[in-house]
Amino acid sequence: MTRNRLYLLFFIALIAGYIYLAYAISQQQMHSTFTPCVFKNATGIACPSCGATRSVLLLAHGNFASAFMLNPFGFIIATIMVIGPFWMLYDFVFKKDTLHLAFQKFEQAVKTKWVAAILILLVVANWIWNINKGL
Repeated sequence: MTRNRLYLLFFIALIAGYIYLAYAISQQQMHSTFTPCVFKNATGIACPSCGATRSVLLLAHGNFASAFMLNPFGFIIATIMVIGPFWMLYDFVFKKDTLHLAFQKFEQAVKTKWVAAILILLVVANWIWNINKGL
C-alpha cells in the first residue's frame, strides 16, 4: 500500500472511530440496546469484536480490569485512537514516514505463518470467550 493511501485510510478510520465513539456515548446515556454488529444482528451470535466499543468506554473511565474482561481488543483500539493522530501529525510535520514503515513491518510479520497462526488463534479464542460470556 502506498504511503499516501495508508495515511488517508488511517485518517478516515480514526475520524469514523471518533464519530462512532461519540455516538456510542450518546446511546449509552439513553440506555439503548442497539448493536451495529451486522454479524450479531444476522446470527444472534457475538463476533470477535463484540464489546470492543464498550471496552474502550470503560478504559476512558479508568476501569481497566472491566475493559479487559469485556473485550481485550478495546486496549488495541484505544491505543490506536490515542497514539494514531499524534503519529500522523509527527510524520506530516517532520516529513517522515514512520507510520508507513511500521505498517510495512507489521504486514511482513503477519505474512509469517507462525505469527499469522498465533494472531488467528487469539482472535478465535476471543470469539469463543465472547460467545461464552453471552455478549
